[in-house]
Amino acid sequence: MASNQKQKTSRSAGAQVRPAGFPTRDQVMAFIAECDTPAGKREIAKAFGLKGQEKIALKALLKDMADEGLIDIGPARAFHKMGGVPKVTVLRIVDVDDTTLIATPERWEAEGQPAPRLRVLERGKRGALTIGDRVLARTEETGRGWVAHVMKKLAKASEELLGVVEEMADGKLWLRPVDKRIRKDTPISDVGTAKPGDLVLAEPHGRPPRIFARVTDILGDPFAPRSFSLIAIHKHGIPHVFPERVEEEAVKASALPLHEDKREDLRHLPIVAIDPVDARDHDDAVWAAPDEDEANPGGYRAIIAIADVSYYVRPGSALDKEARKRGNSVYFPDLVVPMLPHQLSSDMCSLRAGQDRAAMACHLTINAQGKVTAWRFTRAVIRVAAVLAYENAQAAIDGEQDNALLEPALKPLWACWALLRKAREARDPLALDLPERRVVLDEAGKIVSVAVRERLDAHMLIEDYMIAANVAAAKALEAKKAPVMYRVHEAPGRDKLVALKEYLATFDMDFALGQVIRPSTFNALIRKIAESEEKEQIMVQILRSQTQAYYAPQNMGHFGLALGSYAHFTSPIRRYADLLVHRALVGAHGLELPAPKGGVIPDRSSLSQDDYENMGRVGEMISGHERRAMEAERETVDRYVAAYLAAHVGEVMPARITGVQNFGFFATVEGLGGDGLVPVSTLGAERFFYDEAGKALEGVETGERYAVGQRLELRLAEADPINGSLRFELPDVPAPRGGPMKRDRTRPGIKRGRPTNIRHIGAKRGKHNR
Repeated sequence: MASNQKQKTSRSAGAQVRPAGFPTRDQVMAFIAECDTPAGKREIAKAFGLKGQEKIALKALLKDMADEGLIDIGPARAFHKMGGVPKVTVLRIVDVDDTTLIATPERWEAEGQPAPRLRVLERGKRGALTIGDRVLARTEETGRGWVAHVMKKLAKASEELLGVVEEMADGKLWLRPVDKRIRKDTPISDVGTAKPGDLVLAEPHGRPPRIFARVTDILGDPFAPRSFSLIAIHKHGIPHVFPERVEEEAVKASALPLHEDKREDLRHLPIVAIDPVDARDHDDAVWAAPDEDEANPGGYRAIIAIADVSYYVRPGSALDKEARKRGNSVYFPDLVVPMLPHQLSSDMCSLRAGQDRAAMACHLTINAQGKVTAWRFTRAVIRVAAVLAYENAQAAIDGEQDNALLEPALKPLWACWALLRKAREARDPLALDLPERRVVLDEAGKIVSVAVRERLDAHMLIEDYMIAANVAAAKALEAKKAPVMYRVHEAPGRDKLVALKEYLATFDMDFALGQVIRPSTFNALIRKIAESEEKEQIMVQILRSQTQAYYAPQNMGHFGLALGSYAHFTSPIRRYADLLVHRALVGAHGLELPAPKGGVIPDRSSLSQDDYENMGRVGEMISGHERRAMEAERETVDRYVAAYLAAHVGEVMPARITGVQNFGFFATVEGLGGDGLVPVSTLGAERFFYDEAGKALEGVETGERYAVGQRLELRLAEADPINGSLRFELPDVPAPRGGPMKRDRTRPGIKRGRPTNIRHIGAKRGKHNR
């Protein structure tokens, strides 16, 4: 206490001898607050014309002000008001509020004060930033709080690591990453209460090359049921817990009256929902019947009834903000992370058999040539006659299974679909029939099998009805000059077409770059190869040449489907884009219903002003969320496949080469999937050329060639369920020359360095280019 008093007296004495004209505390505070650039000691001294002893006095003053809690010191030794934010600082984007990104300072040390949340204002193209990104930003305090003007995006740093705690023979603990792209383990400096084998989150610290991990959160057993999905959820930052207020609002919204008297009553029709056998929600149902209008001989009428989600999830509500933040539902083999709370997604909005449900009905008139000649949209009340699995609907139509709905519902649906198929064949959309894996689990969450999904007519029937409704929704909005959230798929770029041309040349197939590229162009290539061995690998390369589809309010057409106008309308339970299209239809076609009473649920279910103004920004956001979901789903399936194959390590199995690089080739197990590397260093003593154009490795002496699409037998050397990686080797290849290979001491068994038996060939070198 005496020491502290002595210190204060000393500082006060220092303050009393400051020179005349020296700035007061208030003047310094005003300068720091008003300065457009970071204000350090040098800038303050220059502003007040301080020299010599005055600078020493300024240093003491600034120290006093910091001790008194008036100012704080930020990056680059710049001062700012305590509780405020430095003028220029590093921020991390942590959240999205509607369409506005929210960031917090990367370093915040104001004790007892929560870190401020800054609204991020992007420069140039919006949508370039997302949650987790770091930015250098200029900050300012406005009447509505702090805002950040982005100066530049920074490299990601000190992100949390996701991995499994492993104990080495010497007793030291290491973090083994779940991301197979990270090749090295990280030593753990602070394990907390985690034990070897635990799946954990950790934060890195230290400076390269001495980086350590500090465990921050224990997620549990990585091999427990559902852990593979949790790994993906945490790795990709997928929101998976609904805030309490969102759950509460879902309960209130689900209690809204249907207003049957103001909806079209379709409960008398035998409408059926046809879905996967393991579907958790049902947002579409279909009905068809011959058109009795003499003006449409041989034609049909069809209704595609979609859950009326926009009635329950209204603009500006807590439900809406959470749905926009998620963008879509994410489907894992063992669980679903829904876009909407279960009270809506799998209950009130799900079209259950025998229960009255609110629906948005798309009425289509289809002529004998399969062309949709008219459409209209209504808000309706329906009662689904039955929910059928694809397999059961197909068995009924094939006469293999009795079903009371065969005559009144299924046969008319198939007859109408025959017309829609005519129109589809006339358009000739891209026809890449590639296998899709399905992981089957038992009740305990253990893997029973991994199989390729069977493609049935029932699948294509529902697909064609949904496409017809999606097109009708886009055109109905265009006719009203209303905003549309289009599903855009642009034509392939020239670079990818050039690469495809070079690849096809290795099969002696011509591909003219000067022609107008249409989906039918690729279909003609596929028809040329018929059922040859190369068909699947060529289809894969054609798929890789395509652009990625996205959402936008500007119409660029849908190349793959050969459609000029296309929007997603049929899955509003699981896609936010569809919800926006529903709202647009409500507004454009005057389908608003009486406002809810009580003032808790917003009045309108049509597009809000915020929806109108931010269509572009929202399109970019939900496109990013879709890519995130696809990557998380794919990685999870890879982990399940690796777990399934872990019991078969050492066995020889049929495989197919999926990719070739100068360091080796990647292969997948036929019928199962997964992706594993065969390092070039394990191919024996022979030297190999890397043929970049032909995507192949070719032996210099023997001409032995390993090319994309090639089928061969491989031995499974390693299957790692944690990161989903596999490693293969040729069944009968002698050990590489040169004795034992150098191994990475942090990852026993992983070989490092450039292989000695590889030589690179560019795209235009000799016979290897073919």
